[in-house]
Amino acid sequence: MADEETSGGEIENPGSSRRTFLKQSTALAALAVTPPAGITALGNGFPEKAAAYELLPLQVEINGTVQKLSIEPRVTLLDLLREQLGLTGTKKGCDHGQCGACTVHLDGQRINACLTLALTTEGSQVTTIEGLTKGDTLHPMQEAFIKHDGLQCGYCTPGQIMSAVACIREGHADSPDEVREYMSGNICRCGAYANIVNAIMDVKQGGAKV
Repeated sequence: MADEETSGGEIENPGSSRRTFLKQSTALAALAVTPPAGITALGNGFPEKAAAYELLPLQVEINGTVQKLSIEPRVTLLDLLREQLGLTGTKKGCDHGQCGACTVHLDGQRINACLTLALTTEGSQVTTIEGLTKGDTLHPMQEAFIKHDGLQCGYCTPGQIMSAVACIREGHADSPDEVREYMSGNICRCGAYANIVNAIMDVKQGGAKV
């Protein structure tokens, strides 16, 4: 057929074209998720050799300690905390800012660490769940979560507590309904919501400094 002929009069093999396209697509997809070191190693198989990311300086105060670091520009605050600083209390849940498990405080405001590039925290103060305690003394919100059994598996609990503290500081804990509204960004797959609300209201009504 005419539409199957190439400019040279030869019949093109549709199957071959599809195979070539799939091979190229697979290679590009693999490249997109390969760490820089791996990209450099794989570079010889591509027309242009890919280079690793340049390390950039970052100075940020985390839980009261000034950290002077060298990081790749693509590193999120979540990965910096967990992988480089060993602060694994901040959890990686959805990695898309939808579950709240990675909630931390940045200059007193709650944020999703998975959506925050670490370099944007230059000169800021970051507080994680580890930074809420004072030595061996738990934060009032941590004590309330234990008292009211506001956890089951515990995976989401650090993010829940960080958001709960912020919820009170923001002035959004005057009623259980208000707490539910302003805690809606934190998902508990175990369904401990009622106890979490009770814990927050207990701290709020008790007047403890958060």
